[in-house]
Amino acid sequence: MKLGIVMEGGASRTVFSCGVTDCFLEEELMPDYFVGVSAGIAYGVSYLSRQKERNLKIIMEYMPDKRYMGVRYLLDRNMKSFYNIPFVFGDVPNRLLPFDYGAFAAYEGEVEAVVTNIRTGRPEYLPVLRDDRSFETIVASCALPVLFQPVRIGKRYYLDGGISDSVPYRRAWEKGCDKVIVILTRERDYVKKAEKAQLAVSALYHRYPKLVECLKRRAEVYNQSMKELYQAEREGRIFVLAPEDVFGTKRTESSPEKLRKLYEEGYAQAKKSMDAIRSYLNG
Repeated sequence: MKLGIVMEGGASRTVFSCGVTDCFLEEELMPDYFVGVSAGIAYGVSYLSRQKERNLKIIMEYMPDKRYMGVRYLLDRNMKSFYNIPFVFGDVPNRLLPFDYGAFAAYEGEVEAVVTNIRTGRPEYLPVLRDDRSFETIVASCALPVLFQPVRIGKRYYLDGGISDSVPYRRAWEKGCDKVIVILTRERDYVKKAEKAQLAVSALYHRYPKLVECLKRRAEVYNQSMKELYQAEREGRIFVLAPEDVFGTKRTESSPEKLRKLYEEGYAQAKKSMDAIRSYLNG
């Protein structure tokens, strides 16, 4: 059996997934292959390095910190990002709440992050290097349109992987996984709608017509992908964990109370699902 775990993005709502993966650590459940999108990979690496509750500490101690995110960073001509990247991907993992690079390197499975090529509008699945202290690939996967600048890796520029492949369960199949657990950050009845600021976003990225087309079709593609995901679940080909309620948690939520509640929702969901997960894995 080859187990793949897929983590959707969702910015602050990904705290649900952190609760799930902390439960998985308690249960000694680790994948052979892991793929994450945006915040899904940013938080996922703490799971793979077996640092239980590290994500919770980030959520409770640093996400509400004014150094973490804010409009002033987006308006800063030297940064132009809603998130304070040097703080989030530099100070926090390398000084304030150390990431265990050694434990991450010891993880024997494969780790990929989804990014969107701004010229092709297509997803790419990049390996997450075990010793990259700048988290370059992860920053690229998290680079939300408008809220981030495109991230250069090699000769190419990328934005958030969720633009082109929000829930990359098909990638897990391509990598040979015969068992796949998908962790979502939205309720099962969620239907994505077209962005209200679509015209403005299209104008911003007008130099990249394939990216613009991808952004226009994002809601349609996502909703179809979810239909196919739930069909695969009914067929027993995939196991899905999703929040019953996100409690009004916004993409850039910083309220410790809301974030803690959603984290606990994830932990509880995983805990009560463990028998069903074991049955699925052993089936």
